[in-house]
Amino acid sequence: MYVLRGGRVADVDGTRKADVAVADGEIVAVGDPETVDAAVDEADGEVTTVDADGRVVAPGLIDAHVHAMMDGRPDVSTAVSDSDYTASYRTASNLAAAVEAGVTTVRDLGSRGTLALDAGEAVAAGDLDGPRVLACGRNVIMTGGHGNWFGREADGPAEVRKAAREQLKAGADVLKCMATGGVLTEGAVTGAPELTPEELAAFTDAAAPTNTPTAAHAHGEEGIKNAVEAGISSVEHGTFMDREAAEMMAERGTYWVPTASALRGIVENGVEAGIPEDAVAKAEDAADRFDDAWDHALDADVPIAMGTDAGTPFNFFADIPRELEYMVEYGLSPERALEAATVNAADLLGLDDVGRVAEGYRADLVVLDSDPNADAEAWQDPDAVFARGGRVV
Repeated sequence: MYVLRGGRVADVDGTRKADVAVADGEIVAVGDPETVDAAVDEADGEVTTVDADGRVVAPGLIDAHVHAMMDGRPDVSTAVSDSDYTASYRTASNLAAAVEAGVTTVRDLGSRGTLALDAGEAVAAGDLDGPRVLACGRNVIMTGGHGNWFGREADGPAEVRKAAREQLKAGADVLKCMATGGVLTEGAVTGAPELTPEELAAFTDAAAPTNTPTAAHAHGEEGIKNAVEAGISSVEHGTFMDREAAEMMAERGTYWVPTASALRGIVENGVEAGIPEDAVAKAEDAADRFDDAWDHALDADVPIAMGTDAGTPFNFFADIPRELEYMVEYGLSPERALEAATVNAADLLGLDDVGRVAEGYRADLVVLDSDPNADAEAWQDPDAVFARGGRVV
């Protein structure tokens, strides 16, 4: 049992003075010392006290879009020839870096085979250090489409439905498809639709019986609208979002996962750092449109969940908390950035006991030097990290 004494608690419900007690992976008490002492008295076992005086206890971060097998290298195509063993070691390293940075849950939206699904099981079993992992298995894409080197290629509604069902059979927590082209696939047109409306409808139809969330990589306006019409749970990137698309998303409650870190990593490093020229050109064009997407999303009040696309060029798992700063630069308040990275992301992932510092919630916690409801940079360099009730930092 851990008891965090003398600090403040900060989550979507605000910032307030409170102690926190953790036992058996769960938050068992939050409140004044007397309330927490009562919980301690009822518990069995050794109690470890953590001095949180002058600090803030907040929920661990949730990253709704990562690629655990990718390591931020300049040219992702060079990973194609890596063995499955090499990809597994890289995944373990990435997950360790994420949890040490205060990220206690990630959603992997595309890795080779069952790699990310297996990693999630290993973390849950205690065989691997890292955040909780929810995963899609393999992306469903058109033949030759964006990410074809690690996705499940499928053409036509029947084949797309079968491909989606294959991921469910493998244990997928979410289904992911490519609704448009992308930046990092040579020859792909970033905003051009790839899967058709009929294929997208078959994709979400496959997810419906099990109520499995769905995600669509979509940069262009038409692809975004096709995905929303099909009932996709979240639009990933949404870089060229126009006003109509934003209003559609807001009306239907479709989450936007902006992944600002992905564009930053490419544009700020460029060809000189070894990123392919084609990818840099596409990223620079996308970055020019991204400001407008944020304006439309904020005006329409589109629900936002944090995601980074960690693993793409110069977008490292250890740097995931920077996404909150980027979201604030684009117009969110620190409070709304916290909401996006905790309860909103938890809702998108289908987790109802993660993202708050509250009794009955899972003990995924970070101890910070300042209040994240006032300062998005507070998430950098946490003093302590607790994942599933155990202290990892």
